Amino acid sequence: MTERDAILVLNAGSSSIKAAVFDGALAPLLRGAVTGIGGAAGQVSVPSGSQKAHLPDHATALRALLAGLGDDGLNLGALRGVGHRVVHGGADLTRPHLITRTVRDQIAACIPLAPLHNPHHLAAIDAVTTLAPELPQCASFDTGFHATNPEVALRYALPDRAETRGLRRYGFHGISYAAMVGDWEAHTAAPLPPRLLACHLGNGASLCAIRDGQSVGSTMGYSPLDGLTMGTRTGAIDGNAVLHLARVMGIDDAEHLLNHESGLLGLSGLSADMRALEEDGSDAAQFAIDHFCYWAVRHAGSMIAAMGGLDAVAFTGGIGENAPNVRARIMDGLGWLGLRAEEAANEAGRTQLHQDGSDIGAWIVPAQEERRIATEALKVLGTA
Repeated sequence: MTERDAILVLNAGSSSIKAAVFDGALAPLLRGAVTGIGGAAGQVSVPSGSQKAHLPDHATALRALLAGLGDDGLNLGALRGVGHRVVHGGADLTRPHLITRTVRDQIAACIPLAPLHNPHHLAAIDAVTTLAPELPQCASFDTGFHATNPEVALRYALPDRAETRGLRRYGFHGISYAAMVGDWEAHTAAPLPPRLLACHLGNGASLCAIRDGQSVGSTMGYSPLDGLTMGTRTGAIDGNAVLHLARVMGIDDAEHLLNHESGLLGLSGLSADMRALEEDGSDAAQFAIDHFCYWAVRHAGSMIAAMGGLDAVAFTGGIGENAPNVRARIMDGLGWLGLRAEEAANEAGRTQLHQDGSDIGAWIVPAQEERRIATEALKVLGTA
């Protein structure tokens, strides 16, 4: 691969790294992933095949992934740069940045705000620096899109003291929402609605109130735990209930319960996967689905109020794009606003889901987070 404007996009999680390479025109060239980092069942998957590997840490995993992609034509020396997804940029990193020592330190300073995410992003950044120290790297932040929220939407009703600094609503899935706004007309062949309820529904799930292309509200808050029922996260829960769990279980066990054992998994006792729950059909599985849909509609009311009305709703993410039953129930819950869904279009997963003449539009917009990161990296590098 000799494309000089190619961008490598990396999304590092706790036990995996996903990679995608885009050319200068943002066409995808290569994809790959490593999973099972730190465990006994590591695996490297690239277009030419998959193989097991010992992956004790992120640096080892990234080297293995790049070697695998290298066999399929990736040449680090031919890249324009690398774009990283970073979950948390705090209050200061609200736009894409070239990663300098100062920016790296700012990302590190946000670790207390995202202890399950930012350390892994930094591990990938540092690994690339070791492998290719001259290769420019950029960061796109999931929190950045929500910096346009008014202060009254961001601040918790806490006194301004040293111990409360940094405790505010940040919002997440911002790269997904920015991609939706940026690609809207090209994908839907319709103008961007003035008041758009964006639904990023997957293992992590949130809603965003987008007015005139800018976020004015999000269901996620200080962390990705808040808001909707999710795959393994509780969604919104009373602070005193959290304190109770911390007292009786200990902080670490309570944190694990809230983030990894709750949501669809906790309610059903079966799975965090919406497809598995729909196939199971048990009462517990059905209740978990009911809970997910009920709270999506209920939180939608809050987002609609933040926008002062609604012109359209859009679905993205694994559940949003692939679960017609969930979409149908959410659209039905918004029917009082004049949303008239087209059942056949919804079942077929078409782009337009609403009937002609519906007061409210409804759409499916595929998630394009990696492409958005590549877009932002090219812009940053073009002006660096």
